[in-house]
Amino acid sequence: MSKFNNKFIIGLTGNIGTGKSEVRKILQCLGALGIDADLISRQIMEPNGKAYLPVLQHFGKEFTTPDQRLDRAALAKLVFNEPQKLVELEAIIHPLVKEEVDRIIREATTPVIIVEAIKLLESDLSSRCDSIWVTDAPAEVRLARLILFREMNEDDARARIQAQPPQEDKLKRADIIIQNDETLEDLLLQVKRAWENCVPDSYRIAIQDENCV
Repeated sequence: MSKFNNKFIIGLTGNIGTGKSEVRKILQCLGALGIDADLISRQIMEPNGKAYLPVLQHFGKEFTTPDQRLDRAALAKLVFNEPQKLVELEAIIHPLVKEEVDRIIREATTPVIIVEAIKLLESDLSSRCDSIWVTDAPAEVRLARLILFREMNEDDARARIQAQPPQEDKLKRADIIIQNDETLEDLLLQVKRAWENCVPDSYRIAIQDENCV
């Protein structure tokens, strides 16, 4: 079990375009508390965030926009082309994200918590989890989603997919695999089945009792 008493933590990951957020939202509808670690990483890079000054000091003022925000697009381009720079950026970001995730979990009253993070398995966040769920979809389906929903051109979408760690590495470490390449109804049924099979009865009953209050 996780380090957090009376809470069951599900770590949710999967490469870009596999539909992690859709699965998190379904789990939230079932009563879990969802934490989007990737959103937290963006928030802490805002001017009032904990990562703003450390990132600025490490990478330099040339990575700011005219309104003094961190230029995330320029940083993304840098780390995309220089893997060592990505290691340096993550060394700043990951501990601060973990700190905020831990705070939210400690303060939460909901007994089941979902931590969604694309770098879940590459960071210490996985050590917080009782179960690892991985979303999966064929590469061409993921490509189509990036083009349609994120408005990327095909070359950029393919480059983004190829730049990520192999999806197979995540699948090997999964306790639950959600295959997200069919209908929404199929996805709902998969997630509900996994919820019932994975989350201990006592935690699900606690959520039901809480919702009845």
